[in-house]
Amino acid sequence: MDFTPPTADQLLAIRVNAEIEELAAHDRFGDASIDMVEAIVSGIGQFAAGEFAPLNRKGDLEGARLANGAVSLPDGFAAAYQGYFEQGWNAISGPVEFGGQGLPFTLASNVIENLGSANMAFTLLPLLTVGAIEALHHHGSASQKALYLPRLVSGEWSGTMNLTEPQAGSDVGALRTAASPRGDGSWLIKGSKIFITWGEHDLTRNVIHLVLARTPGAPAGSRGISLFVVPKYLVGADGSLGERNDLRCVSLEHKLGIMASPTCVMSFGDNDACIGELIGHENEGLKAMFTMMNSARINVGNQGVQIAERALQQARRYARDRIQSARSGSADKAAVAIVQHPDVRRMLLRMRALTEGARALLYYTAGQVDRATLGSAAAQSRADCLVPMLKAWGTDVGCEVASLGVQIHGGMGFIEETGAAQHYRDARIAPIYEGTNGIQAADLVTRKLGYEGGGVLASLYAEIEQGCTALPELAGLAGDCRAVADWMAGNASIDDRLAGSVAFCTMSAVAVAGWQLHRQAQDGGGGEAKRVVAAYFASAICGEARGLKGSAMAGAELLYALDAETLAG
Repeated sequence: MDFTPPTADQLLAIRVNAEIEELAAHDRFGDASIDMVEAIVSGIGQFAAGEFAPLNRKGDLEGARLANGAVSLPDGFAAAYQGYFEQGWNAISGPVEFGGQGLPFTLASNVIENLGSANMAFTLLPLLTVGAIEALHHHGSASQKALYLPRLVSGEWSGTMNLTEPQAGSDVGALRTAASPRGDGSWLIKGSKIFITWGEHDLTRNVIHLVLARTPGAPAGSRGISLFVVPKYLVGADGSLGERNDLRCVSLEHKLGIMASPTCVMSFGDNDACIGELIGHENEGLKAMFTMMNSARINVGNQGVQIAERALQQARRYARDRIQSARSGSADKAAVAIVQHPDVRRMLLRMRALTEGARALLYYTAGQVDRATLGSAAAQSRADCLVPMLKAWGTDVGCEVASLGVQIHGGMGFIEETGAAQHYRDARIAPIYEGTNGIQAADLVTRKLGYEGGGVLASLYAEIEQGCTALPELAGLAGDCRAVADWMAGNASIDDRLAGSVAFCTMSAVAVAGWQLHRQAQDGGGGEAKRVVAAYFASAICGEARGLKGSAMAGAELLYALDAETLAG
């Protein structure tokens, strides 16, 4: 059940895939020297293993609890969070003018990766705060930034994202929460939200809710949505905390996993006294919220890496320790550790290849985000295309690796006491929240496919083909992706594209991940083990992904061959 930070592999991915040394050559990221990078990766790994990891099982067993409107966490969570923000981990990539360290997003991603592998449910608290910082920094007024960002950047306060309502899930335009002007520049907020991660808790002095709502006379649908900052405690001009705002947690959801993350049903304005401030302009809330969601989607893709790493580590230990049966075909009939059996080796190698491939994709994406921050439009376009791949395939990897971890444990994996089942349960939410994986795939084939007339994805696939000529399955997969993209952009209807979107998204993500693993193997920093893992990924994982080409180009006809009543009846 212990967690050992995969520091060496993280540093390799940061150096090779994010190309951190090139980023550090720019004045903005000049502090990201190799020594600094190594200190951060090593330091957060030690902190995560020592403070967050011991609470993982405790949080799963005891969970968050609601009593008299207040949510509390098990003993130890408050002290661990206090150490997290006092040591400055929340401020790694925060804007310097508001107390942040201004380091690359790549390093903030590493902070989240280590914390999440140690304790995925707990790490959702800083993950949501990062998103709130992004939205306020890009869309808030000067006074809002001055008031809220220093305390959010430090981690003294936490942030949330309030989109979903019972009748408005993925269809955000159907929301009903209302905002009415008070006449002094502030607004009265009234409505309810569901699935609000860390919407109420006792670990920070204030919780800053970002809430989507409709103003009077707003257009219907998503065009009429505005974004408001709604603090748990009202904030004075000097940052001091005032009275409790008129909002409360009505209940906590009973979930499959992430038990230590309070998933709240929030009510705003029960007494018609919930006060909020408009962020940006009326009816432009989705633009601001998508800034937050884009950051969150990268970090949820990161969660796939996190849970895969934790499940892999536990499966490795079990495979070394569990003695069961003689190896088939061996003259020696003595029982051996199950790691000696071919099928267990297959599962372990697959788990490792998927985990390290997803990590390579994560840091390649983070590096592109950092280059976009430095002003590269090409990096921004590529990052935009990589985000749905990372979120969708990365979280699918988390589920598959956690499932394989249960399988390696055999019957004991199905028993809660071993802890393997927790990883499986925790992983399952990641393909759902922050835009389901189907929505990510739809985004890729509807919006991102057309970037620069298809040139952004075409150049990506061409670069993979050119860089992987020695790996026929990987180069062939990139060519298959290009062929599917050309077909979708040419003759396919919108339904045909959507029908093949998940297969195409998976193919694309696997191609990029395989390419980035190949770059690690060429670098040589991972030794013989990395060469074997990269080769296995290129042959086995890429070979499977090539088999999805038919599905990607099958069209939608069969999906609509049965009427809705017959299909769902």
